[in-house]
Amino acid sequence: MVATQTSVDELKSIAKRVRRNIIRMVVAANSGHPGGSLSAADILVTLYFRVLRHDPKNPDWPDRDRLIISKGHATPGVYGVMGEAGYFSTEEFDNFRTPNALLQGHVVMGKPAGVEMSGGALGMGLSFSLGQALAGKLDGKDYHVFCLLSDGDCQEGQTWEAAMAAGHHKADNVTAIVDRNHIQNDGYSDYEHFPDGDQPAKPGGWVMADNHTANIMNLEPLSAKWEAFGWNVIHVRDGHDFEAITAALEEARAHTGQPTVVICETTKGKGVSFMEHNPDFHGKAPDKEQTEQAYRELAD
Repeated sequence: MVATQTSVDELKSIAKRVRRNIIRMVVAANSGHPGGSLSAADILVTLYFRVLRHDPKNPDWPDRDRLIISKGHATPGVYGVMGEAGYFSTEEFDNFRTPNALLQGHVVMGKPAGVEMSGGALGMGLSFSLGQALAGKLDGKDYHVFCLLSDGDCQEGQTWEAAMAAGHHKADNVTAIVDRNHIQNDGYSDYEHFPDGDQPAKPGGWVMADNHTANIMNLEPLSAKWEAFGWNVIHVRDGHDFEAITAALEEARAHTGQPTVVICETTKGKGVSFMEHNPDFHGKAPDKEQTEQAYRELAD
């Protein structure tokens, strides 16, 4: 089953609820990753409510499409959408990241049912996705494998090994989706010194960068990299436009002869003003006043 007829207005309403779910979870746990969850929310809503062939009542359905979450820390966004889609009771949100709870801080295969891969360390998802895609071809299945990647995933060598292998095998039943929000958690920039030039800012001369990927490990030209590995590239200029995301993913599914990557330009922290473009909220919860503001901004 797939809800291909979900209207844009309905998707917007669902996405707003998902963003409230994200805030609810990270506040309940006083930890988690809101920024990258909020940036990916509209991609995830489009997948679950327009694109994926899936059944929340039968999550192990053999002919389901597979969604692999390589950016495995973005669980508030993943769970926020899965709860809305009916995979589990939304009451579970209040137990996020607690010991033995259903909803953990990084994705765990089968917990909840419907999560396809255990992850957390970046770079593993595309390899796993390629294995699933090739298995499908060997088994004569027509399911499609989608893999959600972050900017940080695209800095990992394993990602590019998988990209090279997918291109070689012409795995046209796998689609990579890059949540390109241009901000990551932390890192070190080029060799710099204090203004007086006498002492290095950090041992070895490294200083903390401003958390933009361009300063930590520049990915550009990103499209050309994927093309060089034999991929079809689709660039979505607004990764929060439901119609544009839908069109890109449908085009990716229909494309034959090579794998496809959909690069979605998104905003870190999308939907909550003080989190937007703000690296501080990559991996922390808002305080009480910020939480109240977030809920006001996300009200119906």
